[in-house]
Amino acid sequence: MSRKLTLAVFLTFPIFSFFLSVCIGSYPIPLPVIVEITTAKAIKLVTFGKLSMELNYPQAYETILFQIRLPRIITAMLVGSALAVSGAVLQAVFRNPLVDSYILGISAGAAFGAALAFGFLAGSVEICAFAFAMVAVLLTYSLAKIRGRVTTISLILAGIIVNAFFSALTSMLKFLMEHEKLAGVVYWLMGSFSNADWNVVLKVSIPIIAGCAAIHFMRWHLNVLSLGEEAQILGIDVGKMRFIYVMIVSFVTAVSVAHCGIIGWVGLMMPHIVRMAFGSDHKTLIPQSIIIGAGFMVLADDVARALTTFEIPIGIVTTLLGVPFFVYLLRRTGGGEW
Repeated sequence: MSRKLTLAVFLTFPIFSFFLSVCIGSYPIPLPVIVEITTAKAIKLVTFGKLSMELNYPQAYETILFQIRLPRIITAMLVGSALAVSGAVLQAVFRNPLVDSYILGISAGAAFGAALAFGFLAGSVEICAFAFAMVAVLLTYSLAKIRGRVTTISLILAGIIVNAFFSALTSMLKFLMEHEKLAGVVYWLMGSFSNADWNVVLKVSIPIIAGCAAIHFMRWHLNVLSLGEEAQILGIDVGKMRFIYVMIVSFVTAVSVAHCGIIGWVGLMMPHIVRMAFGSDHKTLIPQSIIIGAGFMVLADDVARALTTFEIPIGIVTTLLGVPFFVYLLRRTGGGEW
């Protein structure tokens, strides 16, 4: 497949995912009806309600489309972009192709912070999630640093330790939590967009778009950071840039986890799919990871809500896809060498 055709496929992928998602579900809506509903809504908005189209569809269609599906799809696309670009950044910063926010324990730390705020504190869920996401990544990096070096294996093992630690703390919170809150927290931790509405869209869109935009405009630094300590020769303050990138990644991950729970492996899979198609230049890798992450997350959510009569937590779907992909990468990279 030529590079231009591959690029066209990647660019149209989220558009295809979006239109497929608005059509399918437990209450399918035909695409022509969606076009009619959208056109009628647009005419009403533009003319401030003075003009309106004669509608030939049930009123329930409009409610399902605008109050349930669209906010859910937009939230999924934003979270997918955030997790995918987080994985791409962390792989460059730590010069390790086998890491993402889930494997490094950032998601587990953010989940603990969010659960703590939800069950026991009156503070902001997002702030608590961000604080413990930062604690998690600092713990992981500190544990992985042995004799001044951070190796691939030590980073992954440290991530496993931190994941287990924060998972145990979260389990303790669930044990102490009131029964009224426990069921919601247990389901939320497995990852779900079922609670997405326009209020959630507003809360996640601003920080995620800002974080992704910041990474996009600074993406040329990642090519230099992936060289390791040689970046110092080019005048880059490696420690400072690493800290900035980790802060942004922890922030967008915390926002995603605070509203949608733990959704793992997206940040591992998406950047590698882009690398297979376009190479490792972060000028291309970052925007393409944002695009394909959005499309993938929507399709994964389609599987979660449409595969069976009941909704499967999306974290289960992404893990079932991510584990074999991780095994493939482990063998392909010869144990994770950059």
